[in-house]
Amino acid sequence: QVQLVESGGGLVHPGGSLRLSCAASGSTFSFNPINPMGWYRQAPGKERELVASITSGGITTYVDSVKGRFTISRDNAKNTVYLQMNSLKPEDTAVYYCWTYSRTLQNFWGQGTQVTVSS
Repeated sequence: QVQLVESGGGLVHPGGSLRLSCAASGSTFSFNPINPMGWYRQAPGKERELVASITSGGITTYVDSVKGRFTISRDNAKNTVYLQMNSLKPEDTAVYYCWTYSRTLQNFWGQGTQVTVSS
């Protein structure tokens, strides 16, 4: 099993910023610290979408709607991934889930953290 523990969500005004953190752990049989990690989000009535991902070497991908506003990073020594979210918009409101996959290619998500952007 792989455990993903998220923190950092909350309520913010449009144009504001938030930083999400996710610490990964697990048995050596499951958790592979060099696997990619990322962040998904799911808004009410919508499908879960991949927001950003990062490899252990630092290669990143972003969904078009957050490019230039969100930055994903990771600390390999701490098995932690971050999502810095700037210039937040109401449409960024969603539950954000940390993601990675195990040595057996099983997907794992965290428990989710609510991000609400509202005036």
